[in-house]
Amino acid sequence: MKIDTSKTAWNLTPLAKSENDPDLIKKRNELLDESYKFINKWKDRTDYLSDPTVLKEALDEYEFWAGNYGGSGDEGYYFWLRSTLDQNDPTIKAKFNKIKDVGIQISNDIQFFTYRLAKVSEPIQKKFLKSDELAPYRHFLEGLFKDAKYLLSEEEEKVLNMISSSAFSNWKRMVSQFLSKEERTVLSEAGKVETVDFAQIQSLTQSTKKEVRDSAAVAFNDILLKHVDTAEAEINSILEYKKNVDILRRIERPDLPRHISDDIDTEVVDVMLDSVERRFTISQKYYALKAKLFGVDKLEYHERNVPYGDMDKEYNWNDTVKIVSNVFKGLDDEFEEIFKQFVENGHIDVFPKKNKQSGAFCVSFLPTKPVYVLLNHTSKLRDVLTVAHEMGHAINDVLIAKTQNSLNASTPLSTAEVASTFMEDFVLEELLKEANNNLRLSLMMSKLNEDVSSIQRQVAAYRFEQEMHLEFREKGYLAKEDIGVLFQKWMGAYMGDCVIQSSGSENWWVYWSHLRSFFYVYSYASGLLISKALQNFVKQDSKFIQKVKEFLSAGTSDSPKNIFIKMGVDITDSSFWERGLDEIENLLQETEDLAMKLGKIKK
Repeated sequence: MKIDTSKTAWNLTPLAKSENDPDLIKKRNELLDESYKFINKWKDRTDYLSDPTVLKEALDEYEFWAGNYGGSGDEGYYFWLRSTLDQNDPTIKAKFNKIKDVGIQISNDIQFFTYRLAKVSEPIQKKFLKSDELAPYRHFLEGLFKDAKYLLSEEEEKVLNMISSSAFSNWKRMVSQFLSKEERTVLSEAGKVETVDFAQIQSLTQSTKKEVRDSAAVAFNDILLKHVDTAEAEINSILEYKKNVDILRRIERPDLPRHISDDIDTEVVDVMLDSVERRFTISQKYYALKAKLFGVDKLEYHERNVPYGDMDKEYNWNDTVKIVSNVFKGLDDEFEEIFKQFVENGHIDVFPKKNKQSGAFCVSFLPTKPVYVLLNHTSKLRDVLTVAHEMGHAINDVLIAKTQNSLNASTPLSTAEVASTFMEDFVLEELLKEANNNLRLSLMMSKLNEDVSSIQRQVAAYRFEQEMHLEFREKGYLAKEDIGVLFQKWMGAYMGDCVIQSSGSENWWVYWSHLRSFFYVYSYASGLLISKALQNFVKQDSKFIQKVKEFLSAGTSDSPKNIFIKMGVDITDSSFWERGLDEIENLLQETEDLAMKLGKIKK
C-alpha cells in the first residue's frame, strides 16, 4: 500500500482552526451547557440509585457527556496539544490554564454521580449487576462497587483531596525541583570540561566513553548525597501519609489500591512478581554477557545501561513509514490501514522543532475525538522502533473507540504497554532481518537491555517498595542508610555478581520518581510480558492475531483476567508469564551465540 508521507505536522482543525477560532467560544458554552444539564438534572435525585431503568437513562447521558466533553472538551484538548508543540508560548499557556480551570470545576461538580452510585447497598449492587438493560455498563459498575468498600464519606473524601498536595505532592515535587536545579562540572562527550544540568549528567552516565560516564557518575552521586537528607524526610512523610490513608480506608496491604485502580487482581500481580523473581537469572546472565563484551569482570552500577556497539544506520521518514507499514500489514490489514490514515491525515507530528516537547507520546483524550501521536524523528534506528511503539498505542485506542462505549473506552495501566511493545518487537524483528551481524548484535543487546530494565528491574523496584512500606510501618521511621541497604539489596538481586553496587548507588532511590507513585512500576513488567506471550502465540499460529485484536478492542469492558480467559489464556497461571520470560531467555542465548560467532567473547 502506497502511503503519502507529505503531512508531517498535526492537523488540529477537527478541534479548532486556530487559537483565535470563534467556534471555541461556542464549544465552551456547549461544554458548560451539556455538563450542567446533566449535573442539574441528577444532583438532587435518588431514583437512579435504586431503579435499573432510571439508572440506564442516567448512565446513557453520563456516557454521552464523557465521550463528547469529558471535562474540558475540544478546547482543552486543542490547547493541551498546542502547548506540547510550543512549551514557551505564554498565550497558549494562558488559554490552556483557563479551560483547565473550567474542566476542574466541572469534574468537581459532577463527581457526585459516581460517588453516590458506588455507595449503594450490596443488595442494590447485585440487582444492578444482574440487570440486562445495564449490561453495557456492567464492568464500569463493578469497578465502582469494588472501590466503594474503601471510600470514605463525601466530605472526608473532599478533605483528603484538599490535603493531598501538602501531604504528598508538594513533598515529591520539592525533591524533584531541587535535583533539577543542580549543575556540576563534568567531562563532556567532546572531551571538554563543561558545566551541565542534572538531566544532562544523568544522560552522560550512559556514555560509551568510560572517562565521560565515570566523571558524570561522580557528579551524579555528589548531587544525590547533597539531597539525601531532604529525600529521607520526604520519603518518610509520604510513607506516613500513605499509611494513614490506608488505615482510614481499611486497606489490607499497601499495594492493594494500585491493583484496584488498575483493574488487576492482586493474585495476578503476585503470580507475575513471583515468576519474574524466580527468573532473575536472566538479567544476571545478561549483565555477565555485557561485562564480557566490554572486556571487564564487572560493571559499575552506573554502567548498567551503557549501550553496546554501533547503531548509526539512518532511516528517513519515508523509510520508517515503509518498514512499519509492511510489518503492520504482515500482522493484519487493519493495522496497516490505521497507520496509513494517521500518516496521511496529519495525526502524527513528526520532526523536532524549537520549543517542542521532547520524546514521544500517543494521546487519546475522548473516544469521539482524533488520536494524535507526537514524535521527534531524527532518522535514527531507535526512531523506527519509537514509531512502532506509539502507533501500537494509537491502534489500541482506535480499536477501542470503534467497539466500546465511552465508559469502557480506556486501557487499564496493567495492560497499557501491551499494544505498544507488541508492535515494536515485530518491527525490531524486521530490522534484524536486514542488519549485518555486527548491527544485529548491537540491536539484540539494546533490546535485552530494554527488556531487563522493564521487567526484572521494575519487579526488583516493586519488591523494594513492598519491603520499604512494611519496614516503615513496623519501625515508624526509616533512616537514609536503612533505605539504601534495602535498595541495594533488591538492585543486587536482579543484577547479580557482575554489577558492582558501587559506593553512592545506595542513594539512587532519591531521584526515582516512580517509587513515589506507589507500586506503579509493576505495570512495565506486566505489560511487556503479556506482549511477549501474545507475540509467541502469533508466531505459533498467525490466526491468533484475531484474538489479539479482540484484546486490543476490549478496553475496560471487563477485567484483564476475564478478557484473557475468553481468549483461552489464564494469567493467574505462572506458565503464562513463563512464556514471556522464555522469549527473553531465548533472545539472550541467541545474542550470546552471535557474540561468540563474531569472536567478541569466548566460552
